[in-house]
Amino acid sequence: MPKKPPASRSRHLNKRVQGLNPYHHFTKAEWSKLRDGELMTLSAEDLERLRSLSDPISLEEAEEVYLPLTRLLSFYVEAIQGLHSVSTRFLGRPVGKVPFVIGVAGSVAVGKSTTARILQALLARWPSSPKVDLVTTDGFLYPNAVLEERGLMQRKGFPESYDRARFVSFLADIKSGKPNVASPVYSHLVYDVVPGAEIVVDRPDILIVEGLNILQPGELPRTGKPILFASDFLDFSIFIDADEDDLFDWFMVRFFRLRETAFRDPTSFFHRFSQLSEEEARAYGRRVWETINLKNLKDNVLPTRSRADLILKKGKSHFIEEVLLRRV
Repeated sequence: MPKKPPASRSRHLNKRVQGLNPYHHFTKAEWSKLRDGELMTLSAEDLERLRSLSDPISLEEAEEVYLPLTRLLSFYVEAIQGLHSVSTRFLGRPVGKVPFVIGVAGSVAVGKSTTARILQALLARWPSSPKVDLVTTDGFLYPNAVLEERGLMQRKGFPESYDRARFVSFLADIKSGKPNVASPVYSHLVYDVVPGAEIVVDRPDILIVEGLNILQPGELPRTGKPILFASDFLDFSIFIDADEDDLFDWFMVRFFRLRETAFRDPTSFFHRFSQLSEEEARAYGRRVWETINLKNLKDNVLPTRSRADLILKKGKSHFIEEVLLRRV
């Protein structure tokens, strides 16, 4: 019977394991140097059009953070294409174009949509003019009628509120090179999936997928039976990170801006909130944050952060202050 290691050796081993850091850490200044002369192809007007309602983004930020990132992605795309070429040669049969899939994850109000749209615009302007598509996981939420039936309306955005089988099937079709793959459409105005509406994704060179829970691995079957998760189809993943207090502040800023704009539309699901007093609206926003968004962040979203290839850490100003790149 093997002897147990001495307690001192066990403690030393645990300390060494805990001390391992899977990421390279860069300040924004250090990261920006990796741009290596990459040219900015977006204007300040482009960024204004691409940003979400309450996400500040400057041309300087795009140059310092997103240009080095797109340069890195160009290397990844080239490497993955080379890998597929090797597989084709080994199998001895032609394999069609395999899209490169990028996942963008993070909390509600952290700025995922802005990041995804900026990346799409920058990548599409590479000299090779690749076809870059963007979808969000919102379209794969179950319709409100299904959520109501299952008692999940107060857990919208949690993993169980998504049709995960349909989402995995969508990604599998994309990765297999299937043409004209349909993605359902979600309307934030009516707060529901739009019946019959769809976005058609037709063999892009690059697909960006943005959503709360795309990095979740899910539970593995005890039988060892092969099972696929959405994260299995990602070639590169990005997690946008921020402190909880800052996320709450940004959520409330966005909530009040929507209260003054989109919520005033009589067809909006949230129209009734435009009639609330400021104090009532603030209390409601805080309740939604604490009972839904913060709980989802702690239980489901934040635990996936360590699975990302790249982490963009934002400061209180909403601007990125640190970049973490997974060690290869």
